[in-house]
Amino acid sequence: MPPSIQTIVTSGTFSLDGGTWEVDNNVYLIGDDSEVLVIDPAHDHKAILDAIGGRKVVGVICTHGHDDHIGQAVVISEQTGAPIRMHPGDLMLWDVVHPGVVPSELSDGEVLGAASLTARVLHTPGHSPGGVCLYLPDLGVLISGDTLFQGGPGATGRSFSDFRTILDSIRERILTLPGDTKVLPGHGGATTVGDEAKDYQAWVARGH
Repeated sequence: MPPSIQTIVTSGTFSLDGGTWEVDNNVYLIGDDSEVLVIDPAHDHKAILDAIGGRKVVGVICTHGHDDHIGQAVVISEQTGAPIRMHPGDLMLWDVVHPGVVPSELSDGEVLGAASLTARVLHTPGHSPGGVCLYLPDLGVLISGDTLFQGGPGATGRSFSDFRTILDSIRERILTLPGDTKVLPGHGGATTVGDEAKDYQAWVARGH
């Protein structure tokens, strides 16, 4: 198949600050018939490995350190030999789930590759300090983690999050992309940069 983004939806829980919630997560495979990047391996490692099949995994990328997005990172890495990559700003969250395992550093502006595709890392703190998005210009796609969803910014009412920071990240790093850029979030359906940009001032006015 030509280079593309494949979506696997997995179900489980997200826990933080003493609360636990049922969630469905979008896991993304970027690549072609021969190699892929695995983005945010959540909940069900068997489903993810089945989707990978015999392809080479060149990296296991975590957009941030919340447990629903990193829960299966170590087992996928162990099964495939691929390095785990995450922004160091979220190591305090990672260490709660995977103590003793140290992911490789993911840096703002870094360019990742799989097959003939490239993905540029955009550091977008706010939902968490080390949150990132991945911009794939060849496909006109942004994988937004939990920074931006259809309908607004990711949640900021929990530890290590900040609403003003996520608004700044969205304004400076995402709304500067072409309006027709397709946004693929960590949960729920897709949107576009242009569709979300129309509501930015309403989010500012909302204030939380």
